[in-house]
Amino acid sequence: MGAIWAQSPQGVIGKDGTIPWHVPEDLRFFSITTTGNPVIMGRRTWESFPPKFRPLPARPNIVVTSRPETVASDQENVWTAASYAEALDLARSLLAEPDGDIWAIGGTRIWADALAHETLPLTRAFVTTVDLAVDGDTVAPRLDDSWQRRELADWAESSKGPRFRVDEYTRS
Repeated sequence: MGAIWAQSPQGVIGKDGTIPWHVPEDLRFFSITTTGNPVIMGRRTWESFPPKFRPLPARPNIVVTSRPETVASDQENVWTAASYAEALDLARSLLAEPDGDIWAIGGTRIWADALAHETLPLTRAFVTTVDLAVDGDTVAPRLDDSWQRRELADWAESSKGPRFRVDEYTRS
């Protein structure tokens, strides 16, 4: 079970339902990492994607919501679940390979539920840090000392300007 997100150095991930930067290289990394695997997200994360990108292509999209009527679950590759636990069971049933990956892609409550889940807790997280100071109303989860960080690459310059770096965090 993994999680993936981008954040500012201060941990900001969003403002007013949007991402406060544009780093195409991180979007490609996200797509490559999650394609072919179930992704679990909350309704607000689902709604934050522009309609032309919903559902995320080539992967099962599972939206946790108490209002399933707000999600176009009649679309191919879209399911709704009433809870994170239900979404996780559904994701397991949708895995192409028994040992495949399931990704928690946001928002804050989904990541908190994933971190706290006892049967299948998060053991890996890919965190892109975007070197910008931004105001926001949504912050990334905090990974405690049980997580080990591995820098996947040094800082790089995005084609859209801001520097960014991707780190992998693991815990056993």
